[in-house]
Amino acid sequence: MPLPLATGTWDEEELEAIRRVVDSDRYTMGAEVQSFELQFADFVGSKYCVMVNSGSSANLLAVASMIYAKGVNLSPGDEVIVPAVSWSTTFFPLHQYGLKLVFVDVDQTLNMDLGKVEDAISERTRAIFAVNLLGNPLEYGKLREIAIENDLVIFEDNCESLGATLDGRQAGTFGLLGTFSSYFSHHISTIEGGMIVTDHEELYHVLLSLRSHGWTRHLPDKNLLVEKSDVDFDESFRFILPGYNLRPVEFFGAVGQSQLRKLPDIVSGRRKNAQYFTERFSKIDGITIQREVGSSSWFGFAMILDRDGDRKKLLSLLDGMSVETRPIVAGNFTRNEVIKLMNYEIRGSLDFSDRIHNNGFFIGNHHYDVTKELEMVAALTEEYLEKNN
Repeated sequence: MPLPLATGTWDEEELEAIRRVVDSDRYTMGAEVQSFELQFADFVGSKYCVMVNSGSSANLLAVASMIYAKGVNLSPGDEVIVPAVSWSTTFFPLHQYGLKLVFVDVDQTLNMDLGKVEDAISERTRAIFAVNLLGNPLEYGKLREIAIENDLVIFEDNCESLGATLDGRQAGTFGLLGTFSSYFSHHISTIEGGMIVTDHEELYHVLLSLRSHGWTRHLPDKNLLVEKSDVDFDESFRFILPGYNLRPVEFFGAVGQSQLRKLPDIVSGRRKNAQYFTERFSKIDGITIQREVGSSSWFGFAMILDRDGDRKKLLSLLDGMSVETRPIVAGNFTRNEVIKLMNYEIRGSLDFSDRIHNNGFFIGNHHYDVTKELEMVAALTEEYLEKNN
């Protein structure tokens, strides 16, 4: 396939990491996961990292931890502002914990329109769940001003944007919590996997407990949740929170360490492709491309066609050239049937989100040079749009 949506970045180093786990005969969460957590926290510049079994689980635990931590003012019934364009598991944990979703439109960055965020704040608003879509950071300087002025908490879904930076700081570290994914198609891959980072010690301890059944066993001896006994037997099955089993296996932690060492080169390769994409595709009449904020890690290359009715025909042509395509995440999420089951409100119009839903799609980006393939897509797109003008 000339331009697949995703390709692997594993080589002998990851296979050796897997063999290291097999040789250890320890497969459940242990030293390899702990080592990866320390390395990941150091890489992004956070105090703490908790690894889980997926990016979706990372979002679930992030929301849950903010409900149960005494030092965070978030309760069922509170309003959380979210972008209309994101993945389903950005939204589902908020619903599952009794929070009201307030949807606002996005702009050409594909992230929340910050003017719409300001307009959406009410007396019930307590938090903003910011999403960095397709590798692109949100404009956090302005967002933090809004949050401080209105006494709001920011937490970040950075599952698609590992390695992106803004003002020299890693995306995913601007909020009270940040979530990441190491699923196959993402910047690094541990097969499945997700991470939560925070500088907030109480949240960190809540996350550790919630990840493992809500028990005390994995908490530090000195922690902010409970006084632990000196007797290991007493702490074996002692439950303090209604938790889950979302632990990763040792393979994830071992492979993650290898992948993390490669991440700078992976992101560098993606950015080189993006230089060509932005220069070439910005000149094509009839499409809009994502506007970069800071230094995007370019998960993929999004395009929004100006005219209704063009997408189906163009995607068919691209499919014929073995170019894989997908919707821009879930499009306007409020147009999915599941919304009928959720407590939500739309504030303001969702005009740009609707444009994305009706006319948007994205193609893959990779750590290796795909400029020839991008030129093929550009030429085909130009030819189609000119012929059908």
